[in-house]
Amino acid sequence: MSASSDCGDGWKILLTLDNGVEISKRRSGSLHIFRSRCLLRSVSPQQFITVANAIDAAKQWDPDLVDARYIKDVEDNLSIIRLKFGENSKALFRKREFIVYERRESMEDGTVVVAVASLPKEIAAGLLPKPNNAIRGLLVQSGWVVEKLDDLNSCLVTYVLQVYSFLFHKKNIRSR
Repeated sequence: MSASSDCGDGWKILLTLDNGVEISKRRSGSLHIFRSRCLLRSVSPQQFITVANAIDAAKQWDPDLVDARYIKDVEDNLSIIRLKFGENSKALFRKREFIVYERRESMEDGTVVVAVASLPKEIAAGLLPKPNNAIRGLLVQSGWVVEKLDDLNSCLVTYVLQVYSFLFHKKNIRSR
């Protein structure tokens, strides 16, 4: 792993793993924006998306995820999903539940884009009432971009995650 450094484009590289995954962070007001990038050899964009979006396998690659399930398929390329994170998850996800849409598009050049964002709270509440033991989190403009490379069996994967952070004073926390 490498040490933290500044890319000069607003992204601060937090670490680079031995397997080549680069993890970066950027803040914009109360948004925490994380990006991971990796070059995958011998994996096509479609192969990667099939595995990455397999909701049944999501717990295998995200140990903080307690539950993930499809709520509704709206169209062939548009689904509504519930993601639930537990007590032992990382700070921004601890005891959080996200009701999100997931839209999948394949571009002419072979790039695959998967956009994920929270539904408006009124729509989410209508689909699935908020449980008392979780906070309904806000996921903003997140998703995958999987770019096909000249080598037909390789792709560059970029994952961006934007989470809105609510900061409360002690008196506001007590009143909740």
